[in-house]
Formats: sequence, C-alpha cells, structure tokens
Amino acid sequence: MGHMLPFIPQNAPVVVVDDDPSVCDALLLLLRIDGFEAASFGDGESFFESLTSSTPSCVILDLQLPGRSGLAVLKQLSDMHFAPPVFVVSGQSDIPMAVEAMKLGAIDFLEKPFSAAAMIDRVREAVRTYCGSIAGRIEGLADFPGMLLLTRRERDVLALVTNGASNKEAGRRLGISPRTVEVHRARIMDKLGARNAAELMRIVLSNVPAASRRRVSAV
Repeated sequence: MGHMLPFIPQNAPVVVVDDDPSVCDALLLLLRIDGFEAASFGDGESFFESLTSSTPSCVILDLQLPGRSGLAVLKQLSDMHFAPPVFVVSGQSDIPMAVEAMKLGAIDFLEKPFSAAAMIDRVREAVRTYCGSIAGRIEGLADFPGMLLLTRRERDVLALVTNGASNKEAGRRLGISPRTVEVHRARIMDKLGARNAAELMRIVLSNVPAASRRRVSAV
C-alpha cells in the first residue's frame, strides 16, 4: 500500500510561542517557505485559547514569556498529555531550567540566539516522526471510500477512535477537548454516511485486508 496520505507532514501546522517579534518573524518566514502552516502567539494564554479549535503538529516555546512562564505552559501541556513535539528556547543559559523542561516533555532545549534554519531542520524531523507515529495507529486504513473527504484533523481523530479510543482519550492524545473530538466524530460520520459506530467501522475497513482488520479489531 502507498504512503499514508493523511499523515505526511506537508502543510503541517507549527506554532511559535514567543514575545520577541524578530524571533517570530524569522521562524514564521522559514517555516512557511519550508511548506508548513505557521502561526505565532506572544503569550501562553492566547496559545491555549488557540488549542480549543486546532492542534499544531509542533510547538516552539520560549521559556521567558510575559504572564504565565514557559515552564508553566509546558507543565499544563504535560498535564493535558499534549502529544505533538515541543521545542523550548531561552535567552538564558539555565541548565536547571533546561532539565526541568525536558522532564516536562520538551524534546529539545535551544539557547538564544539560535540558527533559525537549524531550528527548522529539527522541526521538520520532529514533525515527520510525530506524523509517522499517528499514521502507524491506523495502518491499512488509508484507502477506504471517502478518506479524501476528511480534513487532516478529522483523520487524526479517526486514527484514534478506530483503534478504540474514547473521546476523552483521543482528546488527551491530540491536545483538544473531548467535546471537540465529539464534534469531529459527528462530522466524520456525516461525511462518510455512517449512522453509528459499527457502520463507521464497516466503511473504514471495507478495503482493508483481513490481517489488518484483525489487528485493528484487536486493539
């Protein structure tokens, strides 16, 4: 079977949370040139507000933020079981802070000033790995009828619910609320013409080899 269409990182959304406009402008420019969707937020509050409607594939987080600190933001993401990779950056050479950030789930710590181009290289690899891990959750489900009708986020949700995740569990893994997952599930079923969960599973598995169906149903 070909590559998993929904999960290639092309146009994947990346968010920069930093109150330094020069850093944001440089990163956003290079991210967009590289094919990512990119947005920036100057504080943790606006970033968390954005998560109610969408989930990025990667976050670049400054630890020195106005109001809620970067470590506080990272702690809340950890409590949410936020799945996408988070890079933390800081203008201070603070090893204990870096250690704490890694304990809270950051995948890398970079001290300012850093090379924006090098950061983009790291983001590209992290997004590829993250998207690949999601793709692995629904191995064999790429070619069912109606797949291309779904948005990227709807496919992310479907990847989890098909493997038996509840709305709450899917929300934890994707960093969105259970209510948002419920809305996505309703849209998925409407687009695919499924009247219930059993019918949705039948549609999704219609073109899957028997061995793959057994793997999914066993989850």
